Amino acid sequence: MLNRKNKLLLLKVLSLFSVVRGYNILVIALAQYLASIYILSPNLPLRQVVFDVNLFAIVIASVMVIAGGYIINNFYDAEKDLINKPRKSMLDRLVSQRFKLTTYFVLNFMAVIAASYVSFRAVFFFSSYIFGIWIYSHKLKRIPLLGNFISATLAITPFFVVFVYYRNFETVIFVHAFFLFLLILAREMIKDLENLSGDIAQNYKTIPIIYGARTSKIIITLLILLTLLPSLLLIFKFDVGYMNFYFATCVLLLVLFIFLLSRAETKKDYVWLHNILKLIIVVGVFSILLIDVHLVLNRIL
Repeated sequence: MLNRKNKLLLLKVLSLFSVVRGYNILVIALAQYLASIYILSPNLPLRQVVFDVNLFAIVIASVMVIAGGYIINNFYDAEKDLINKPRKSMLDRLVSQRFKLTTYFVLNFMAVIAASYVSFRAVFFFSSYIFGIWIYSHKLKRIPLLGNFISATLAITPFFVVFVYYRNFETVIFVHAFFLFLLILAREMIKDLENLSGDIAQNYKTIPIIYGARTSKIIITLLILLTLLPSLLLIFKFDVGYMNFYFATCVLLLVLFIFLLSRAETKKDYVWLHNILKLIIVVGVFSILLIDVHLVLNRIL
């Protein structure tokens, strides 16, 4: 049995894990490695990719910057989250704001140190990434549409850095990136509908607040329809192995998403829609393995 002190310590650890969204970070790190193995460097030996110290440093730096980004975003959104996410907000508040900020600076410093192992350009890149996340959290997220666009751009940046590292400029990679970017952008706009109450209370200027939920729904629908284009290209034009089953399922889910969006009215409806897009993104990470189910075995042998 845990005593009171140990229980409080465990709750604080869970609180910090909640603030930095540890589950998201683990998925992103896994996605960086899977993308490196299956998409960005399919001709390199598996061991050379997995045990590449530079790639490891890039992934660690990415993880630390993203964790810091979640902390600073939580810091600026503390009052809004009390309205939009009261339960999560109460858990997050078990860790003091001072400790969160200290952790934020430590994580960013360690990220720059990790990047310095790779190159000076990596240091510059991750320093710019840190600044971009801060200026987004502090100012830009309050600007309608631009804030959504920048948020989606920052979300795919960890994949951009490994793309630059491997210098693989095949068209299929850009189509994958476009698919992911559109999904994340649509999810960001769904979150505006989901968090409407807190945004109004904190005087945020989002699309649904300024132009109404109907306009926001139209823009999201257009984004989802646009997402169907890279999905169909990846099914019929490019060789993505068995991952074409994933994209075929995505097409069906996105059509269902549009139908549900047209009928959505309450916060609960928007939470469901948000979860559909989140499910598509997370399952997509593991579906990278379907590009070539024999690839790992062949490259080990």
